[in-house]
Amino acid sequence: MNQQEGVIKFALEFREAPPLPDAALREINAWRKVLYLLRLTGQDPARYGGLGYGNISQRLEPYDAPPERRRFVVSGTQTGGLAELDVGHYTTVVESYPKANRLVAEGPIRPSSESLTHGALYALDVSLRFIMHAHSPEIWRHAAALGIPRTDPAAAYGTPEMAAETRRLLRDEAVRAGGIFAMGGHEDGLVAFGRSAEEAGTVLLRALARAFARTQ
Repeated sequence: MNQQEGVIKFALEFREAPPLPDAALREINAWRKVLYLLRLTGQDPARYGGLGYGNISQRLEPYDAPPERRRFVVSGTQTGGLAELDVGHYTTVVESYPKANRLVAEGPIRPSSESLTHGALYALDVSLRFIMHAHSPEIWRHAAALGIPRTDPAAAYGTPEMAAETRRLLRDEAVRAGGIFAMGGHEDGLVAFGRSAEEAGTVLLRALARAFARTQ
């Protein structure tokens, strides 16, 4: 269960390319700052072997692209511990093949190790626009009591098995409506998703407040 954080486990075809313009990243970067301030993303010498944790992504147009070519911008690998990100810390996934354990990305930095799960979610639901992968011991430990579904503990993060678990959960309309699930085999890991940054972020913050209420 206590897996090493931040290790890319999928086959990655990466091409160095210029970053997206600042204007295209303002919303995702603002919400990433919120996650950092709440310690839902970050870096702690006492947790996960001292490696950074957490990431965020946003769908890019065209929204009617085939599932495997639903482009999204995602924070780069091992940027979780940085207080401030700039355009050089985000990259674009241009193709995603969760079943084949393969991604194609381009930009100034390699994509987050959890990008395969982001790709699987976007492929499942064309309406999704934002995904936030956070770490919260409080939410994760109380997931069952909070009614938050959980992936199989045997499914490691960033793998086809985790992508398959994501597909299994999202077949349930209640899970889709809830907008959040816990990663059973990824210590403290959570994924919140929505049709906007506000929707995904609100789901995550509401879960955090409810978890805090149970720990007081």
